[in-house]
Amino acid sequence: MHNDADWWRGCVIYQIYPRSFQDTTGDGSGDLRGVAQRLSHAAALGADAVWLSPFFTSPMADMGYDVSDYCDVDPIFGTIADFDAVVAEAHRLGLKVVIDQVLSHSSDKHPWFAESRSGRTSAKADWYVWADPKPDGSAPNNWLSIFGGPAWEWDSVRKQYYLHNFLASQPDLNFHNAEVQEALLETVRFWLERGVDGFRLDTVNFYVHDDLLRDNPPMPRGKVNDIPDTNPYGYQDHVYDKTRPENVAFLKRFRSLLDEYGARAAVGEVGDGERSLRTVAEYTAGNDRLHMCYTFDMLSPEFSAEHVRNCIAAFEQAAPDGWVCWAFSNHDVARHVSRWLRQGGDPDTLARFSAALLCSLRGSICIYQGEELGLQEADLAFEDLRDPYGIRFWPGFKGRDGCRTPMVWEAGRPHGGFSDGLPWLPVPGEHLTHAVELQEQDNASILHHYRAMLRFRKASPALTSGSITLEDHHGGNVLAFVREAEGERVFCAFNFGTDAVQLADQANTTLPPLGWLIHPA
Repeated sequence: MHNDADWWRGCVIYQIYPRSFQDTTGDGSGDLRGVAQRLSHAAALGADAVWLSPFFTSPMADMGYDVSDYCDVDPIFGTIADFDAVVAEAHRLGLKVVIDQVLSHSSDKHPWFAESRSGRTSAKADWYVWADPKPDGSAPNNWLSIFGGPAWEWDSVRKQYYLHNFLASQPDLNFHNAEVQEALLETVRFWLERGVDGFRLDTVNFYVHDDLLRDNPPMPRGKVNDIPDTNPYGYQDHVYDKTRPENVAFLKRFRSLLDEYGARAAVGEVGDGERSLRTVAEYTAGNDRLHMCYTFDMLSPEFSAEHVRNCIAAFEQAAPDGWVCWAFSNHDVARHVSRWLRQGGDPDTLARFSAALLCSLRGSICIYQGEELGLQEADLAFEDLRDPYGIRFWPGFKGRDGCRTPMVWEAGRPHGGFSDGLPWLPVPGEHLTHAVELQEQDNASILHHYRAMLRFRKASPALTSGSITLEDHHGGNVLAFVREAEGERVFCAFNFGTDAVQLADQANTTLPPLGWLIHPA
């Protein structure tokens, strides 16, 4: 097995969305004390680390991804002492703690932005991305916001536009300013000093923008990578507003800081369309950048042997020495059981199939809270939405709240045992039948299946950190590969099709639809 400094390689990370995990105050929002109470669930599952989505001080315009104080806990989640208790309990249980760092932008309520907008000669005047309008008063260029509309907002105080890749209340920090980089790294040091083991870097390829503010070209015809008429963001080829080459220099500074503290790690979130895997390769090359990255390739609606095979092959070709972190679900996309379920299919069978597949892939893996219960996407009414992204694009896009509903712990308690008050998002009735308490009592449950798969993975050097060799001779609906390490070879095959398949070279093995085989090769 790896030494402690390499704990991240092949690890299992359990993502906790604190606002929806466990409420201890009755206000309907989950909190850090609730996280500490329920960490034993992640440990019993077989996770090596927990990733906490943002809990920093924030106006909550984007549910905490708009930070107004990088070095404090928002009161809805508790206090710094509550966070310290989470770290202590996690470490007692043998879990590493990974926190979400949102460095590309802050809240417009952050004191840095207040000073920056106060005037063009203020001490922090250049800490955000400001630009004069064109002669006709329009925005400096054609860049678009992911959350809709132009990526520029007019400010009446400075009489300039400022850049925001997301909400107008999330102004982008100027990474061309060395003082900004230094200030952000000091906020990272603050959490390292409190015992944090790792960082999930939100929108890591958005940090640096083109200093000349050149227009993005249109996406070539046939390659528009977003839903037409829902979000025009996908109509541009985003070569100037993100994934700039200067970004790598900051990632090296970030890695150097982590290396001061020993066994720490960073995983970057890369959203870069068709360039994602190449970007991952660049960001994880060598030993002086990020430890690993994940992309949205496996977070898409595509569900086929060909798609997964292509993702694996593309990464192995682009980054043979890099390390990827695979995820099927997270807080930003519809739950994968709902995304991938075929009409007439059985969601529980798909959930088990997905668990076996995820645990067999080369790389580290993330499991999003509720995934281990086989939860499906919640279908919420418009009036229940809290996600600005969903509210902006309703009804063509229903937003991200459907995957953020509260965890269900006990079927017989109000709101599934999540809260004694009215939850910030409703708890779907259909989720109650998948509550943790019920699945604990059923040895054939999805929860027990996840635990078994994680135990199997952890006991196998080949599955944890071995090489992967794809096989293509088992039929178009079958994904097959061999994992190998330390003298152990494991053959893995997964039938994505709707018909049973006889495996080539496996005379006595027939895989049913959504069936799999994992055994010594």
